[in-house]
Amino acid sequence: MEISNLGSDSKKQLLKDQQDEINAHVLYSKVAARIKDPKNKDVFLAVSKDELSHYNRIKSITGVDIKPQMFKIHWMVLLITIFGLTFGIKLFEKGESKAIQSYKDLDANLAFMDDMIVDEERHEEELIAMIDEERLNYVGSIVLGLNDALVELTGALAGYTFAFQNAKLIALTGLITGISASLSMAASEYLSTRQEGGDDALKSALYTGSAYVFTVFLLILPFLILSNPFISLLVALTVAVMIIFLFNYYISVAKDYNFKKRFVEMATISLGVAGISFLVGIIVKQFFGIDI
Repeated sequence: MEISNLGSDSKKQLLKDQQDEINAHVLYSKVAARIKDPKNKDVFLAVSKDELSHYNRIKSITGVDIKPQMFKIHWMVLLITIFGLTFGIKLFEKGESKAIQSYKDLDANLAFMDDMIVDEERHEEELIAMIDEERLNYVGSIVLGLNDALVELTGALAGYTFAFQNAKLIALTGLITGISASLSMAASEYLSTRQEGGDDALKSALYTGSAYVFTVFLLILPFLILSNPFISLLVALTVAVMIIFLFNYYISVAKDYNFKKRFVEMATISLGVAGISFLVGIIVKQFFGIDI
């Protein structure tokens, strides 16, 4: 079948799919070059070869030679480098799912799409089977550290802001509170994991403590840089929302969680606690009449 015999929507979709296939071919080959495990490398190379085959099949219909979008490909490689192979695989999976639906929509007009649908569905299964990344095995510990730090420290900083109204004093107090809490949280995670019979108690504790300390540093930073404590608090709360957004986006992709539900829940709890703590700071300051 020639592209001239297809409707305008089908033509546009074919050209888009052709672009996606050549992009995927180059991207999978670049990812394969970064993978040390021979089995996983072979899977990515095989998938890359399939994508090139799909590209050539569609090209035989469109008659158009399309170049890969290198900026988009390099951006994806950067995301994989930063967030890990699992994150990248899940993004691939989402793209593959769109491709499968697209081919099913076109299948009535192009019979050879049946083979491509089978290939794309097989790609999903092979890529998902590869997933085994340490950071995701400890995602529960990371969530514990992040969530606890966000809830406790945003609340504490809000209370300190009205009570002290001194950015450097708030930063110092918040840092002491945060570091102490991170050590306590890491110790609790270690004991809890040991109690459950886990052999990785130390790693779980390290992931929890590291996530907590990382969050503490980001939330304290505005008070170290800015002199106005109220502006610093506003920036810190904005940073908290950004951390919640980025982390939940990562988890929603890597673990197939509901992004919107988790983001709204976490942001509501953190900001809600901060608001209540701010009010407590006002009440305590007014009740005791203490000025620092």
